[in-house]
Amino acid sequence: MMQKKYNISVEATLEVIGGKWKCVILCHLTHGKKRTSELKRLIPSITQKMLTQQLRELEQDGIINRIVYNQVPPKVEYELSEYGQSLEIILSALCNWGDGHIERVYGNRSDFLEESILNQ
Repeated sequence: MMQKKYNISVEATLEVIGGKWKCVILCHLTHGKKRTSELKRLIPSITQKMLTQQLRELEQDGIINRIVYNQVPPKVEYELSEYGQSLEIILSALCNWGDGHIERVYGNRSDFLEESILNQ
């Protein structure tokens, strides 16, 4: 199998966390373990199918851990893996940049952000 080559390192990063939803999911997981239903409630615009797909991809890339509890009814939680925790500084920087962008373009950020633990 031929090894992949990147033109610039950020391509490798975006290959793993790029797209509309992965960073949002990861930001929520920086605040602790979450069940699928919790993530769906926290990200109401994402479809269940897309949430499931993104979680699977993040798990395959070793960014998150899927924890299955042996009980009835079944319980599954997701958390950042140790490897995934290394992304926290990047996620924080993206949030900070977004805050500045919202203020620059729209004005008061609190008028344009939903109430959430992530937006405090």
